[in-house]
Amino acid sequence: MSAIIRTENLCKAFGSNKVLDHVSLELPEKKITVVIGQSGTGKSVLFKTIIGMIPRDEGRVWFRDTELSSLRQGELIAIRRYFGYSFQNAALFDSMTVGENLAFPLRELLRLNDRAEIRRRIAEMLEWIELPGIEEKRPDELSGGMRKRVGVARALIAQPEVLFFDEPTTGLDPVLSETINDLVVRVHQELQITCVMITHDIPAAFRIADKIAFLDCGSIVAEGSPKELAKSNHPMVRDFMRTSFGQLEGM
Repeated sequence: MSAIIRTENLCKAFGSNKVLDHVSLELPEKKITVVIGQSGTGKSVLFKTIIGMIPRDEGRVWFRDTELSSLRQGELIAIRRYFGYSFQNAALFDSMTVGENLAFPLRELLRLNDRAEIRRRIAEMLEWIELPGIEEKRPDELSGGMRKRVGVARALIAQPEVLFFDEPTTGLDPVLSETINDLVVRVHQELQITCVMITHDIPAAFRIADKIAFLDCGSIVAEGSPKELAKSNHPMVRDFMRTSFGQLEGM
């Protein structure tokens, strides 16, 4: 599988706290990669460092053949249009309607000013996430699951090539969580977008992922297909999976 994003020896520390410790990882194109691990191991920092939201301390990052870590700020901002980011809490602008939230990346990233075209794209995207006609609602009028789906829609509307999902099911009940996980699969299958997800829903990760990477203490300690990861002999991986699945035999 060809990699659309690669990191090489990526490092990030906040003061004396080393969060990423020489992380080298390949994200295969048009596949679903899931990053798992205990809380506080640097998963969100990894995502944000890859796309330049947080500056790295060391290491390199490539998007296809372009080394992102060598770009000037203006060049990096321009290439970010190829990335979408679905935040853990949806991060919608509370002062804006749903329609205004979705219009924001169209205007800011794509510099689209045609109002009719913006309205068309918003209506099309809301239809796709199965929430038609809510353009005039505000985020505080939406349920938690609806907010999550609108957050995904806002990340999708600029038509990125890679979509990062940061804990998309946090705070949702099992039924709504399954709905969001199914939405990730739809994004991948129907739109042919590379998906990269952080989740603590390990059974869901093993169900939908093509590749899983286990991050522990800032380093990738195991990676591969779900079947390959299930056979890992790394003690932390074994303990983590035993907690999630019970007995590992037969997986």
